[in-house]
Amino acid sequence: MTLANTPGDDRDPAIVLETERLMLRRFCLADAAFIVGLLNDPSFLRYIGDKRVRTLEDARAYLANGPIGSYARMGFGLYLTQRKSDGEPLGMCGLLKRDYLPDPDIGFAFLPDFCGKGYARESATAVIAHERAVFSLARLLAVTSIDNRDSIRLLERLDFRFEGLITPPESAEPLRLMTRHL
Repeated sequence: MTLANTPGDDRDPAIVLETERLMLRRFCLADAAFIVGLLNDPSFLRYIGDKRVRTLEDARAYLANGPIGSYARMGFGLYLTQRKSDGEPLGMCGLLKRDYLPDPDIGFAFLPDFCGKGYARESATAVIAHERAVFSLARLLAVTSIDNRDSIRLLERLDFRFEGLITPPESAEPLRLMTRHL
């Protein structure tokens, strides 16, 4: 894995991490079409939720207020995960800081064509290593739907352990809260 500390901006998205097969880079507004597709994928809607992103304008607002805003506020965020060999966008992976959680949590989502190929594990492993190298957090959290077995299995393989259930303020359904001490 290679770490890149280039700040980047909206015009020139910085590559943050590279693994054997993947590049993780900062999102930019030009990624709006990809975000519309990813956030409206049936598995995203089922397991993560409806972000109400239907148009390119919605996607640009989501990116500006979400990942891009997080880079400015926190120094981290969700990163576009793309294949090195051809630059194909596969999904996203990175850290989030949610108001209702005491520590950052790892998040990931991939288009169905790229699930089951090890991309989520490879990108999440790189994000965790990057967090260790750049930030000084004592632990990392993860939240997932109670019935999202694939994400739960992946998090367990990444040494996250079940801590309990948590119900976010904007939801009526509890989520599994998992913890990994770093």
